[in-house]
Amino acid sequence: MYTINKAKVKEAMDAAGIKTQTQLAQKIGITKNQLSLILSTKYTPLKTKFEEMCKVLEASPEYIIDFDNHLGKNSEPNLFIKPSEITAIELFAGAGGLALGLEQAGIRTLAHVEFNKYCCETLKTNRPKWNVICDDIANVSFKSYENMVDIVTGGFPCQAFSYAGKKLGFEDTRGTLFYQFARCIKETNPLMFMAENVRGLISHDEGRTLKTILSVFTEIGYDVQYKVLNSMEYGIPQKRERIVIIGVRDGVEFSYPQKARTIKTLRDALLNVPPSEGQSYSPAKKAVLDLVPPGCCWRSLPLEIQKSYMGKSFDSGGGRTGMARRISWDEPCLTLTCSPSQKQTERCHPSETRPFTVREYARIQTFPDDWSFCGGIGEKYKQIGNAVPVKLAKQLGRELIRAIKQYRETNITKAL
Repeated sequence: MYTINKAKVKEAMDAAGIKTQTQLAQKIGITKNQLSLILSTKYTPLKTKFEEMCKVLEASPEYIIDFDNHLGKNSEPNLFIKPSEITAIELFAGAGGLALGLEQAGIRTLAHVEFNKYCCETLKTNRPKWNVICDDIANVSFKSYENMVDIVTGGFPCQAFSYAGKKLGFEDTRGTLFYQFARCIKETNPLMFMAENVRGLISHDEGRTLKTILSVFTEIGYDVQYKVLNSMEYGIPQKRERIVIIGVRDGVEFSYPQKARTIKTLRDALLNVPPSEGQSYSPAKKAVLDLVPPGCCWRSLPLEIQKSYMGKSFDSGGGRTGMARRISWDEPCLTLTCSPSQKQTERCHPSETRPFTVREYARIQTFPDDWSFCGGIGEKYKQIGNAVPVKLAKQLGRELIRAIKQYRETNITKAL
């Protein structure tokens, strides 16, 4: 979205000897209704017609469009949004998996808000021109972006609320990072938002947390839907389930991506992966994992070694199949966590007795090989493990674009 300075348009018309908007429309070759749409601050118009108007008026887009109203405290200088662009703000940006996927889909993110200094360094290193706001989200005002972004995205941490027997609304969620996510939406008034979270949000606090979240989104004016997506069903070589919540304004229709026809395996992911740093096992742990075949876990160990390795966990319930787990070449990887060598969530290489390297971790999350991660090795694993798989983000981004373009075309038709 952008704002046309109508006073400057009038000045340009006078300079060009054009007395009325009807005459201007005729010179451009459009109807007056189409011209009104171009001059509107509510819709993003047809790019070619906007450019034709600038030619007729012999005025540059930079002269006609107001920039001052678009510049936030931390915004990039000389921000110019093309009429055809679909824009976003991303909160809790992390290492950039979601933002990169949306960029690949064709969405321009105007601001990436992130508190972790290493994540901010990662974002700035890979995309020096991105507007990275490295600050506590509570300190960031989004009011200068009102009606100029199409989408707000991000994955806010799952937090419980204080119920005290009352019906919770937007104001009652103060003090949570979800409140900051909802506040950004309320201040910017986008057509859509997309929130990604762990599957456990559905059952968190016996389902009351999700119920409150959905009710707040409804309160601030959005129709909401959610779905649990398993990354391996969308061409990502990883069994990773996440809830994706979509909110839309009236008239916007969104559909989740179609599932892939084939399942990608670890072999697909790690073909010719570049060498990189990685964690290693202690000699004692390596000796145990040497005995585990690909695709198996602690249950494949001799009984006495099982008892020794598992300790008190040996007699506890549940499958615990992530413990002493060696991934098979011919299956998708289990969900990557913040560390590949934690006892509860082991991610051992199929052929070598070691955890996955940083670059292997990134491949499984479908980051490109030239995407760098900053900080120490533990911080790098954490950034990758917390990320949205890039290729899943790209597919979601395409559906966001499809929904917004369909909405725009419908409203342009109605205006003519």
